[in-house]
Amino acid sequence: MNEFDWKALKWDNDPMTVERAKRVADVIEKYVSLSKDMNAYEYGCGTGLLSFNLFPYLKSIRLADSSEGMLKALEEKIKKNNIDNMTIEKIDLTVESPSNLETHDIIYTLMTLHHIPDTDAILKLFYKILKKPGYLCIADLDREDGSFHGEGFIGHNGFDREDLSKKLESIGFMNIKSEICFQIPKKHGDTVVKFYPLFVMVAQKL
Repeated sequence: MNEFDWKALKWDNDPMTVERAKRVADVIEKYVSLSKDMNAYEYGCGTGLLSFNLFPYLKSIRLADSSEGMLKALEEKIKKNNIDNMTIEKIDLTVESPSNLETHDIIYTLMTLHHIPDTDAILKLFYKILKKPGYLCIADLDREDGSFHGEGFIGHNGFDREDLSKKLESIGFMNIKSEICFQIPKKHGDTVVKFYPLFVMVAQKL
C-alpha cells in the first residue's frame, strides 16, 4: 500500500481538499467554455473531487491514477451517486501511455505535476493526447522552499509559473494564462504556520 492508498480512506473528510478542488474547478470554468460535447481526462484524479465539480458540464470524463486505494474510493462514489459519464483507468503515465490518443478535449490535473520527476515528458504526452482545439489545465504549487513536503521528497518544490509557461510554449501550447486560486494551509497541531499558493494554468493546443 502506497502513501495515497491509505490517504484515500480519509481524503474526502478534509474540508480543505474539498474546498481546494472547488476553487480549481471555478477557475477552469472561467477560462474554458465547458460543454456536453467535450471528453475530459483527469490525471492523478485521486478520489475525483475535482471531476465531481465538473462532470455535469462534460460529455465524459476518464479519471486516471496509479493508486488502487484512491480509485477504489472513487469507484464507490461513482456508483453511490449513479454517475454515468465517468470511467476509471489505473495507469502510471510516467511508465506507460494511454491507448486513446488525441481523443480528449480537455486534460486537467490537481497537485499531480510536482510529483512527476520528468515534467517535460508528461507535458509532451498531454499535448499528444489532446485533440485540436483542446485545453490543458494544471493546478499545482507555486515555487516553494521545500517545506511543503519536507526532507526526502524527490519531486518538485512547486513551479515558477513563468518557467512553466515557457516550457508549455516550447511544446506547442498557446494562449497560456494562470492565476492563484487558493492558499493551502500547513498546520502544526491546530495552528496554521504557513500558506502555500496554488495556481491554475490553462493552455490551448490549436
